[in-house]
Amino acid sequence: MNGKRPIVELRNICKSYQRGSQNIPVLNDITLDIKGGEFLALMGPSGSGKSTLLNLIAGIDKADSGVINVAGIDIAALSETELAGWRAANVGFIFQFYNLIPVLTAFENVELPLLLSGLSKKEKKEHVETALGVVNLSDRLEHYPGELSGGQQQRVAIARAIVTDPAIIVADEPTGDLDRVSAEEILELMERLVHELGKTIIMVTHDPRAAQKAHIIRHLDKGVLNADPQANI
Repeated sequence: MNGKRPIVELRNICKSYQRGSQNIPVLNDITLDIKGGEFLALMGPSGSGKSTLLNLIAGIDKADSGVINVAGIDIAALSETELAGWRAANVGFIFQFYNLIPVLTAFENVELPLLLSGLSKKEKKEHVETALGVVNLSDRLEHYPGELSGGQQQRVAIARAIVTDPAIIVADEPTGDLDRVSAEEILELMERLVHELGKTIIMVTHDPRAAQKAHIIRHLDKGVLNADPQANI
């Protein structure tokens, strides 16, 4: 993943939304390369297009024009069914509000992405236990989300994001609902995913402290990406 070719290549991406008869531009001619094993932070004011850009890279949304290549695959050319399969295999998702299912244990929440994988019960168990071990929650397998702190819930969510061993992790305000200490723990964990497991992380954040953990910071403003990346390394 750390070869010469970037793992994510965006070329001249434009995206707008229809609101009634209005056409509202969200992203304007975005060109961006992200190397494998990189930790990139996307910053910018509300409405600048950060989450939209994240969703395009993750294959949740489609651009109006331009090219999106991820790990050598033109994801814009995939059908909805192909795209769903591609996302399941290649992208892990971390959200601000964890998106855990309250009636499922930590183990069951982390297992969810594996249910359609074709793995045996034993293999699924091994994957889940490994992922929860990575986030230091091996002692909380049978706990429900309501029995866990916010930081622990976000760690369960991160375990769910890495359980399929995706190359890319997209994180939308992953520390936005956490106190400072928990936020610091989550960011340190994300750094470990990059350094120890070679993951590529693309993180949207409003928090300058969170962004400082990234290798590179890019700023979006009114749908335009700043010309010069700010490097933290």
